[in-house]
Amino acid sequence: MTSNTAQKSNDKVYKVVPEPMWMSSCEKGIFEGSLDDRRDGFIHLSSAPQLLGTLNKYFRGQSNLVLIAFERNTLAQNLRWEVSRNGELFPHYYGALPTNLAVAATPLGANADGDWTIDEDCL
Repeated sequence: MTSNTAQKSNDKVYKVVPEPMWMSSCEKGIFEGSLDDRRDGFIHLSSAPQLLGTLNKYFRGQSNLVLIAFERNTLAQNLRWEVSRNGELFPHYYGALPTNLAVAATPLGANADGDWTIDEDCL
C-alpha cells in the first residue's frame, strides 16, 4: 500500500457482507448487522490494514461477498475503537447503520489458492 493509499484508507472503515444481505439491507435502508454483530451488540468493522486478517479469519471459503466502505467522520457519533483480535483496536458501530452512508460497495474475490485479493483502488 502506498503512503497516498494509506492516508486515504485511514479515512474509511469497512464491513464485509454477503451480497444478498447487503442488497436486502439497502432495500430497507438500514444494515442491522450479521448474526455475530447482533449477538455482540455492535457492528464489527475493520480498518484497511485489518481487512485481510478479517477475511482470512471469518470469511475463508465464502463467496458472493461485498466490501462496504464508510467514511469514518460520517459514523463518528456511534463509532468506537475497542480492543479486539490480538489486542488491536477495531472500529465498532453501535446502532443500526443507514445504508446511504456507504461510499462504496465492491465485490470481493479470492485467487485460485483461496487467498483474498483487495484492489487498492477500493480502499
